[in-house]
Amino acid sequence: MKSKMYRLVFIGITATVIACGGNAGSENDSSAAVSPDTAATTSQTKTSGEWVSLFDGRTLGGWHGYNKTGEVKNWTVQDSALVCLGAAKDAHGGDLVTDKTYGNFELTWDWKVDKGSNSGVMYHVIEDAKYKAPYETGPEYQVIDDIGFPEKLEDWQKAGADYAMTPANDKKQLKPVGQWNSSSILYNNGHVEHWLNGEKVVEFEAGSDDWNKKRTEGKWKDYPDYAKAKTGKIALQDHGNKAYYRNIKIREL
Repeated sequence: MKSKMYRLVFIGITATVIACGGNAGSENDSSAAVSPDTAATTSQTKTSGEWVSLFDGRTLGGWHGYNKTGEVKNWTVQDSALVCLGAAKDAHGGDLVTDKTYGNFELTWDWKVDKGSNSGVMYHVIEDAKYKAPYETGPEYQVIDDIGFPEKLEDWQKAGADYAMTPANDKKQLKPVGQWNSSSILYNNGHVEHWLNGEKVVEFEAGSDDWNKKRTEGKWKDYPDYAKAKTGKIALQDHGNKAYYRNIKIREL
């Protein structure tokens, strides 16, 4: 009887030890399974802001005319899209800017244009009476009809380009006029990416030797404050043509 009892006790203790050892092993395996990439993603999620909508689909709340106060008359809302009516006779006086300023960010939006239309999205824009337009300070993601624009376009003038600086690469796939394109800009401590319809079409480092050469020798040589600010407004350009924007969202980094 005692011998049988001892055997039962021994079996119980052995099972407990094995179970505890198995659990410990599972915990260790789970910890080891977290890859550096996963950890980095988790860290990025914790340090990055939440996605915030910049356009509610109904009003111009959160936006105002560049260097202006009062009612905006050259932009309106149609079918849940923010629409530029193309009232500006040139690239001055009709741009729309956010009330808030942003530094490091990821910005996403959908856009389309009418035949021959020209517009753009700018960032780090500074409002001041000494500037006539946002492009004097803010880099621009070009929004334009590549095919139907009435003048010859250089590559750095075409859709998706960092305007007058870096053309879009050969991964670019632009939708036909009247169809919605999806775009995004990533700016993180000088690292910049332009995305168009799921493809990265531009990538550069602001402040690099190549970037500085383009800035000082090209179109912006006569604009001393171009791209100097590291924080500023988001701007939508009225270049005298109709353009449509929707699903405008930003995430601060």
